[in-house]
Amino acid sequence: MNFGGLTIAYDDRVLCPRPWTLAQSMWCAELLRSGPDGPVLELCAGVGHIGLVAVAASRRELVMVDLNPAACELARRNADATAMGHRVEIRQGRMDVVVADGEQYALIIADPPWVASSHLASYPEDPAVAIDGGSDGLHLARMTCSIIDEHLAEGGSAILQLGTTAQVDAIADHLARTSTLRVREVRSFERGALVRLSR
Repeated sequence: MNFGGLTIAYDDRVLCPRPWTLAQSMWCAELLRSGPDGPVLELCAGVGHIGLVAVAASRRELVMVDLNPAACELARRNADATAMGHRVEIRQGRMDVVVADGEQYALIIADPPWVASSHLASYPEDPAVAIDGGSDGLHLARMTCSIIDEHLAEGGSAILQLGTTAQVDAIADHLARTSTLRVREVRSFERGALVRLSR
């Protein structure tokens, strides 16, 4: 499929790229133009479409992380096909394991699953590993926030994808209790919400 001018490969082992998430890529690209120097991290990257479009107009290095080996295989294929493979690193595994201590990123993109486990049957076409956000849909979103808190460079931002404004409010409350990160801006769409986090 065409996503932001890039041809992106995917198959039935992974989540089909959602056209609305191009807004996340474009917001990230905008932030990179004025943000601090340094690489970009994408958590729960899937086939890599959001991160690749985000860095396409820059020379930034991109680290993409996903638990699903099939997603990582396709992300590598997509990075190579878009002539960005030389500056893209793919890490397969748990995001709280494969991002090393001390690594700092100018921008962090987070696309965690946000569907509550009890609602998975409503999305039979989607692989459970790509959409299951735990009992309240926010288990992995909270984990991404913890990683962002540890690895976001001074002056940097993160763009987190969530499903609803209620989830945005829940994450804002969570951060107020546990982190120096704060919700700075929210952009709502028919299929989800994007949240800018910074210190």
